[in-house]
Amino acid sequence: MRHSNKVVIVTGATSGIGAAVAEGFAAAGAALMLVGRDRARGQKVMQLVHKHDCQAELMLGDVADSAFADQVIGSTVKRFGKVSVLVNGAGIIRRGNAVETSDDEWRQTFEANVNGVFYFSRAAVRAMRTSGGGSIVNIASNVGLVGCPGLVAYCASKGAVVSLTQAMALDHAKEQISINAVCPGAVDTPMLVSAHKTPVTAAGVLQRNIDSNPQGRVATPKEIASLTLFLASDEARHITGVAVPIDGGFTAG
Repeated sequence: MRHSNKVVIVTGATSGIGAAVAEGFAAAGAALMLVGRDRARGQKVMQLVHKHDCQAELMLGDVADSAFADQVIGSTVKRFGKVSVLVNGAGIIRRGNAVETSDDEWRQTFEANVNGVFYFSRAAVRAMRTSGGGSIVNIASNVGLVGCPGLVAYCASKGAVVSLTQAMALDHAKEQISINAVCPGAVDTPMLVSAHKTPVTAAGVLQRNIDSNPQGRVATPKEIASLTLFLASDEARHITGVAVPIDGGFTAG
């Protein structure tokens, strides 16, 4: 599917799923505004997308800052003339049950995973209204749909993203703005092996997730990107307010 003549903002674009989404849109012909926090990683992603001969800019900042969200949307409109698609891919993970989760860990999780999605979505809707509509795709998680031990803050934050997606989809459906959530299970990215409170190996974490999956594997970032590109496409215009698991059947159990 093509995304020519579309202007796409991707938060969390400097690593993992966000980087795969950015490259996917670049290959599909979109112009890109990439958002992240690490300049070195951001420059590497810029090199990847420029291989597809697309227009792209990089902005660095904290998605949990509402002023930064407004700045990104404003700069995108100034540079490219509109905002067609927003992909809220930025997020963090903090591991632990309720007793093990500190106030700071809880607050940080919601600031990045929920507040950032809200601030960027609110700013994007304002811009999309002036250009006849658009699409927002939120990267949530399958643990926003079902519980998971040892991830209380992450589960709660991703559940909030799912509810936010549904509420905003209803609010803005008549404005031709579709808002959906992608809910990955385990994905082969750095986040999968990050933030564990006991010593682990990458190979061990990966194998545990493979063993617990009905298909006997974990997803690749490219698979998550493919679903994201579809939900942002013209072919998916009548799809809004859904939270789509992409987890090899994990939530079906």
